[in-house]
Amino acid sequence: MLTLHGFNVSNYFNMVKLALLEKGVDFKINNVHPSQDEAFLKISPRGKVPCLETEQGCFSETNVILEYIEETQGGKPLLPKDPFERANVRALAKEIELYIELPARMCYPEVFFGGKVDQAIKDKAKADLLNGVAALKRHGKFSPYVAGDQMTIADVVFLYSIDLASIVAKKAFGIDLLADLPEAAKLLELLGQNPHVKQIEADKNAEMQAFIAAAKAGK
Repeated sequence: MLTLHGFNVSNYFNMVKLALLEKGVDFKINNVHPSQDEAFLKISPRGKVPCLETEQGCFSETNVILEYIEETQGGKPLLPKDPFERANVRALAKEIELYIELPARMCYPEVFFGGKVDQAIKDKAKADLLNGVAALKRHGKFSPYVAGDQMTIADVVFLYSIDLASIVAKKAFGIDLLADLPEAAKLLELLGQNPHVKQIEADKNAEMQAFIAAAKAGK
């Protein structure tokens, strides 16, 4: 059986968790936070989560885990069969991660944990976010899913990137990140009705208060 190492507040952990649930894969969860402890570094070389444990060993990096699950597990496909369409989904997922999720992450300390982010970093994050959403508007189909009429890995990355990026845009910059992309807002609503997404949201909320308190205390 697969074991997913991580914790329910992590958006990257939740990407993998949603993929496993959508595909109907039997798996266990080991609730663990990023760590530089020697024991954890043996299964996750950078001490990151999520990390997936298989019969053959462990590995990390969310996009790699998602690809592995798709290649080795049955159930609902999250990548198209056609090579070009598969590449297109992978490109969309990577664009969302690089140009929306990562810029938003630069502002997490201030938006979520009461810290302070240098203005130059915030200015770059804002510009990158707006450019990232503009790219998504050009590339995404939203009919109704990011890449077309079927849910794919691109939607998994979209869901757990856009939600946080939208909060950052509103709280840090006073802007509606999806004002020019209402299709994305509609997709968020659609995905929010998914039973597995609701389950993950409940699990996240159950841990959120303690996680934020610990982060603010510098633990």
